[in-house]
Amino acid sequence: MPLQIKTPCTVSLLDVILTAIVEGITEFLPISSTGHMILLSYLLGNHEDEFTKTFEIFIQLGAILAIVALYARRFLLKPEIYLKLFVAFLPSGVFGFLLYKIIKSYLFNHWVVAVSLIVGGVILIWLDKRLHLGEPNDEELSNMSYKKALYIGFFQCLSMIPGVSRAAATIIGGMSNGLSKKSAAEFSFLLAIPTMAAASGYDLLKFEGTISSEQWQQLAIGFILAFVTAIFAVKWFVSLLNRHGFAGFGYYRIAVGVLFLVFAVIKGGGLN
Repeated sequence: MPLQIKTPCTVSLLDVILTAIVEGITEFLPISSTGHMILLSYLLGNHEDEFTKTFEIFIQLGAILAIVALYARRFLLKPEIYLKLFVAFLPSGVFGFLLYKIIKSYLFNHWVVAVSLIVGGVILIWLDKRLHLGEPNDEELSNMSYKKALYIGFFQCLSMIPGVSRAAATIIGGMSNGLSKKSAAEFSFLLAIPTMAAASGYDLLKFEGTISSEQWQQLAIGFILAFVTAIFAVKWFVSLLNRHGFAGFGYYRIAVGVLFLVFAVIKGGGLN
């Protein structure tokens, strides 16, 4: 089904570059890409633009491709990992489909994002301190039980709340079920492939019509930038986890959450 952009292209090249880079950096980090995209769109003044909404969905596919490129040889050539990813995807797939309209209508506002960011930040700080008491041994993801995969999948459902962060929810879910921080992060990356592909595909299918050649160029630029940025972000994140932990991300989430509260007060509530 072709796409339709109801308004003319109003996004500048700078907007395209900034949005793609923010998406690539934040999508796989436990800091809420949705929250950052909402805030960035508001700051750029194009949060009501139809093309911007389509663009933000489309560039997620570039971030997904980055995970495929990074982990195809290590994990994705092992057939057993696909079944575990499918089991983990099921809860969010079912609940996301059933609750999509409710979530879009009632939860996408500054207040929800701010509270989610702050609460998630506190949990990450607590989790980081708890890790110092003893880090679990790395578990080969292909040997992980289906029960653990399903457990992580239910945690992923929390990320349907804007600001929670899919990465944070799945990493916390994995670690609370005995995975090391490295294994939990890697399973979170892999689980993003079916989850984000389904979510992005569902959003894109809702559009009808055509996209101009200029808009396709902007989509292509954003796709490539999100892909390249996500590769560097994931490599940096894994390296950082090995040396430090989650506390820094927790404090960052709290700071961004406070910023959202400021915007909520200024706007008097909603984002829409």
